[in-house]
Amino acid sequence: MTKAKKIGAFLLAMLMLAGAIIGILVKAQGQQGAYALLDTKAETALSVNAKSGLLMDFNTGTIVFEQNSSKRMPIASMVKIMTLTLVFEEIEKGNLTVDTDIVATSNATSMGGSQAFLDTNASYKTGELIRTIVVSSANDSCVALAEHICGSADDFVARMNEKAASLGLVDTNFANCTGLPSPNGYSSAKDVAIMTRELLRHPIFYNYAKEWMFDFVHPCGRITQLSNTNKLVRAYEGCDGGKTGFTNEAMYCLSATAKRGNTRLISVVMGANTSKERNAENAKLFNFGFANFETRQLVARGEVLEQPAMVNKGKADSVNILTDGDLFHFAKRAKREVTKEVIVNKLVAPITTGQEAGELIVRLDGEEVGRVKLVTESEVAKKGYLDYVNDAIAVF
Repeated sequence: MTKAKKIGAFLLAMLMLAGAIIGILVKAQGQQGAYALLDTKAETALSVNAKSGLLMDFNTGTIVFEQNSSKRMPIASMVKIMTLTLVFEEIEKGNLTVDTDIVATSNATSMGGSQAFLDTNASYKTGELIRTIVVSSANDSCVALAEHICGSADDFVARMNEKAASLGLVDTNFANCTGLPSPNGYSSAKDVAIMTRELLRHPIFYNYAKEWMFDFVHPCGRITQLSNTNKLVRAYEGCDGGKTGFTNEAMYCLSATAKRGNTRLISVVMGANTSKERNAENAKLFNFGFANFETRQLVARGEVLEQPAMVNKGKADSVNILTDGDLFHFAKRAKREVTKEVIVNKLVAPITTGQEAGELIVRLDGEEVGRVKLVTESEVAKKGYLDYVNDAIAVF
């Protein structure tokens, strides 16, 4: 082979190698595109065997995987995520307690689908009705609570849609409070994850969510045995809540949550072919999230800083300052250095408890990841004339 031919062969080989490298890079870039809001740099693309799915971090709302996440679909009983959210809001506002008596109207007891089989005109405690909804997805209990809170189920549904709008759910419309089939009822995996995150902000939910089976005793003494429709609370480590759904239109759906350490994830799978596939796909999303990501709590509300803040013209020369919020950071698992910078305002007495005193800037490997407000731990009175006299005497 002549020298010119050798050079030509070498150049051709280099061009082929470059093309292969470019092809690999393009393929990798396409795979990373599956993770819309956080670059996972996963070696293989994740997918779910369902019409749509999504994986979200609870603390930050970061989405690490989504598949057809904005596709509008019927969501069956996952509608009850919003129903329960409004019920818990009423409890927290003081308008309702778990011991409030709720009368089951004939309209409520006429609901089909999943039921607690309430007796018409019988009176039930709010907490027991909530229990039947969370554990076994009781449609009749949903309507009974909706009618009690708003006077009618239709007015309650209007409030559900108002709440959806306030949460920015652009692909959601509620037609009822149960999830029974309706052509006007739909949502998306992303919206379901957001409303699930809102539900999980109410600690009372967890009081019911992991219960596996119970005997629901009616006022007449009749007993209905109810079991949890979310099988992952037993089958998946860390799963402590969720809401299932099934209709022929929606197929098998589940929005679930699981926590390990400081990391709490929300997984949503919609339109699976079977309940087993639904559960398996949610578990797959959880496995991916816990294996690749972690939530670090960098600041906890109420932490007292080591160095107190100086106070001018106060009966005390200084006051303790503490953090006024939590700061979580969710990212791929990696060892990163945490540094914190304290910025303190000039404080002049009188000082009140909880007065803003500055801010704490938190950095990971030198990059700012968040700020937390600092407040005073106690009050400091302003010095009077005698205080200044005593200070002068103390000098001598």
